[in-house]
Amino acid sequence: MSSLLTNRRARRRGIVFTVLIVITLVLMAVSSNPAVVELKGGVQFALRPLQGAVAGFASNVSSVLGSIGEINQLRIDNATLREENQRLANDNTRLQQLKSENDQLTALLQLQSGFDHKTVAVRVIGRELLPSSRSVTIDKGTNDGLATGDVVIVGGGAVAGRISAIGPDYAKVTLISDPSSTVIGQLASSGATGEVGGDAGGVLTMKNVDASVTISLNEEVFTAGLELAGGIRSPYPKGLVLGSVVDVQRDANDVVQTAFVQPAADLDTFELALVITDYHGGLPPLDQQPVPCGTSGPVPAGEVPCFTPTPGP
Repeated sequence: MSSLLTNRRARRRGIVFTVLIVITLVLMAVSSNPAVVELKGGVQFALRPLQGAVAGFASNVSSVLGSIGEINQLRIDNATLREENQRLANDNTRLQQLKSENDQLTALLQLQSGFDHKTVAVRVIGRELLPSSRSVTIDKGTNDGLATGDVVIVGGGAVAGRISAIGPDYAKVTLISDPSSTVIGQLASSGATGEVGGDAGGVLTMKNVDASVTISLNEEVFTAGLELAGGIRSPYPKGLVLGSVVDVQRDANDVVQTAFVQPAADLDTFELALVITDYHGGLPPLDQQPVPCGTSGPVPAGEVPCFTPTPGP
């Protein structure tokens, strides 16, 4: 029984193999037949548009996939460029700030080296720029030899203000643009004086100037530094720059006139300044106050300055 099954399988395999050989021989024989060749060409021609469409579709799909990849890469590159641009912009801003600070420091060092007064360099650490109060806070105080009333200047010797309150390591400077500030100013060309007061708008007002004096636009105004009998001195030393005239207004009575002065110091943005420590306005200390000549003073005669009183009417 087993050998019978084996013989049947062998015969089937032989038959299948024979049939395949016959089919192959027949195909080989007919493949070179002109009719078959023509039929094959017709089929290829008929299918050529379909093949082109399939090839075009595949190309389009490949192109779309490539574009998607490129867009994603461009998005990444753009994000990187934006971050780089922001970093460069921040660096540029920081460098500009450093340059501005360096310019201020250079100007102050040049001023300090040729200045007649002793000074201490300070930095602004706070601002109060309200219409009713304009002041800054600096980073040094009594521990550094500063005192109430000391004058504060910036580059070029321009006046910024005076110390109005002080602590061990800080001080408040009331700016000359503060409404409560008054400085006796002097015009450069004529020497005429007037009261220079602060204003919320930032432009100083020089009042009570003699109406007979000609005031020119852009004329500079300096601190008058007046000294009165009895040793009374102006709160500001003589010759410091206050600003320049930008407008002139004749008062109604024509006896006096008013000049409007643009401050020489950039009062809203300065970061570095010098504090004059060896000038003290107002009355000098008691042992230095002059007395009428020929009278006794608080110290032995000859050791205190004297003055001749102005004769009365």
